[in-house]
Amino acid sequence: MLRYLLAGESHGPALVGILDGFPAGLIIKNNFVDTELALRQLGYGRGPRMQSIEKDQVEFLSGFLNGRTLGSPIAFKIPNLDFELRKRTGQKAQRWQVPRPGHADLAGVIRHDYDDCAPVAERASARSTAATVAAGACAKALLKEFGIVVLSHTRSVGQVAAEPLETSVARLRRIRKNRPLRCLDAKAEKLMVQAIDQAIDEGVTLGGEFEVLAFGAPVGLGTYCQSDLRLDAMLSHDVMAIPAVKAVSLGEGLEVAAEDGQNAHDEIFPGSSDFPGSSGFPGGRPSGRSSLGGKPTSGSGFVRTTNRAGGLEGGITNGEPVVVRGFVKPISSQRNRLRSVNLKTGKEGLAAWVRSDTCVVPAAGIVAEAVVAWRLAEQLTTFLGGADLKTMKARFKELRQLEK
Repeated sequence: MLRYLLAGESHGPALVGILDGFPAGLIIKNNFVDTELALRQLGYGRGPRMQSIEKDQVEFLSGFLNGRTLGSPIAFKIPNLDFELRKRTGQKAQRWQVPRPGHADLAGVIRHDYDDCAPVAERASARSTAATVAAGACAKALLKEFGIVVLSHTRSVGQVAAEPLETSVARLRRIRKNRPLRCLDAKAEKLMVQAIDQAIDEGVTLGGEFEVLAFGAPVGLGTYCQSDLRLDAMLSHDVMAIPAVKAVSLGEGLEVAAEDGQNAHDEIFPGSSDFPGSSGFPGGRPSGRSSLGGKPTSGSGFVRTTNRAGGLEGGITNGEPVVVRGFVKPISSQRNRLRSVNLKTGKEGLAAWVRSDTCVVPAAGIVAEAVVAWRLAEQLTTFLGGADLKTMKARFKELRQLEK
């Protein structure tokens, strides 16, 4: 069973983590983790700290011998360069007494009896998600050994929504480089950039929607036996826990709520070699088709032509790509400040503006990749046993045989 504990403050010396439960024999390369950390920093609309100060790099402190995991706890740290900059220049971290609506400021001050909001933001800040991404990158390295790939893309920013284009590993990998928002719809992406530019001019922030897809997950991860162990429930919790995420949808959960039962579920067809595919259905492909589907279920003897369920039925993976969508609110720190109350005087004031981003949707997608990858890796090690990689692979091969 995989588990982690992360710590570190936004303006402290470093973010740190301890990862437990990885099998012995796994190679996790520093440059792979650093690449994932760099992706979290990218995205049009990111603020100056991410673009010009922090250069996130992981330093592993334990858990490896000759480049391979030992099976013992992995410890790492990610230094905060902003801390070193402030230390050299004598700058002090910003403090404020007017809480930002939509942030943890006010509730955190009351809960912990602080006299200003800065101590709350030190941990509530999304800066902590760099450690989450590092942990998720380690999980991705494990999943890669079993042919499981986790990627994301941006579906909307503000009022601009992308067209629902077909997704694939190849297409999602192509947009990870040299694309400002990692959106599959190039035309919509240009409009998203324009919307962000306008938001910057107006001193406001924008939210939006991202989608995470996990390709190659086997049938049988999760369970229907206990509500807290249903994989859909755990994934919802994991993505919802990302700062600024206010809603989660699995597959086409929002869309099928407005459908009847005939158009809400993913029909199952035999996966024999003579199965004609979508073109063999009278009148063409069944209505309400998802952008995913039309391929055999994870090598099994079944075919689905839709994936409205997002790869999860009854809390268990069904062999289709796992699809999780997250809805990100506009972040609360903005130059065009909202009305609030001064904690010291009790009088009306304007909420603090703390150096921040205009749009974090693509970055939130990378964080969501990390938590989805971690959860799938955790379920995989629980299912297969995680003492060593060789044993896991042998058991995984047997599992694949059972699917046929």
